[in-house]
Amino acid sequence: MTLHHPNRAELEIAGVLHALSDPHRLRIVRELSADATPRACGAFDVDVTKSTCTHHFRVLREAGVIEQRALGTARLNSLRREDLDARFPGLLDAVLASAAV
Repeated sequence: MTLHHPNRAELEIAGVLHALSDPHRLRIVRELSADATPRACGAFDVDVTKSTCTHHFRVLREAGVIEQRALGTARLNSLRREDLDARFPGLLDAVLASAAV
């Protein structure tokens, strides 16, 4: 199964902001930002059902905030910081800084 990842030019500010507007998704992005090591979906401390967690990762991936790649039956997640910073300079840092307050 091939997962859709928008290329850098396809990233849209509205989609990225929507993806970052949910507290659970923001927590995932904050954790990925703090440690660049790709992590499996189950490695995040998100207190929701598995199907809801899957939804959050899909929203982040389709907005271009994260990249997912398959490793066996798991999906490893990594933050697309370089693409986000190139397309929307300073946005990710500003959102993460304001969320930390």
